[in-house]
Amino acid sequence: MGVMDLFRLDGQVALVTGGSRGLGLQMARALGEAGCKVAISARKEGELAEAKAALEAEGIEVFTIVNDLQQFDRIPALVEAVVQRFGDIDILVNNAGATWGAPAEEYPDEAWHKVMNLNVNAPFFLAREVGRRCMIPRGRGKIVNVASVAGLKGMAPGVHTIAYNTSKAAAINFTRALASEWGRYGINVNAICPGFFPSKMSAGLLESIGEQVLARAPLRRLGGDEDLMGAVVFLASEASRHITGQYLAVDGGTSAL
Repeated sequence: MGVMDLFRLDGQVALVTGGSRGLGLQMARALGEAGCKVAISARKEGELAEAKAALEAEGIEVFTIVNDLQQFDRIPALVEAVVQRFGDIDILVNNAGATWGAPAEEYPDEAWHKVMNLNVNAPFFLAREVGRRCMIPRGRGKIVNVASVAGLKGMAPGVHTIAYNTSKAAAINFTRALASEWGRYGINVNAICPGFFPSKMSAGLLESIGEQVLARAPLRRLGGDEDLMGAVVFLASEASRHITGQYLAVDGGTSAL
């Protein structure tokens, strides 16, 4: 197999949660361009329709599912819908997530639970369902968890995202633990840790600390519209077949400081 062939994903089925915009849409586009049939889920039907139109305009085969991952009992139906449309899922990208800003001493209970449910609980329940339904029986699969460089450290002064940072640290060790357990089934489990990318989720924080982030980044830039594409294709493809339980920081070098 030639080296470029290692990155091809022709005919494979990928499910990307939170795939209707932002980083999720960028990764869905990358997987589709590499040859995948792509299923994307999100809560808002209108955003899914826009994403579907954009991806189909590029020749990517797309299936959309309206789904709220906080409703854990709907996860089996989500997986069933993808399997019925495209067949067994080869690649799962756990991208959907949430954040909430408040000082720790004032942090609302409901905010803590929402962030943990979306960033920790849902990825486990979905990986469990996809694993036992599609990957373990066939002895292969790729799971990519979208964590964050926020899971590698505490918080900068004036930043109050304790649940987000905690949840993303959990996502990184969830990746290690699941990789350790499911390697015997031929399943690779890795994580991507993005730094700051302009998005709906990060907009408010970037307004206040954006200049500091740029000043500290060795590459002196924020993440762009194509900066996760290579990483997700690499971790979803045969090019990374001997890599599992690892995280890849895509952050312009800030985590190296």
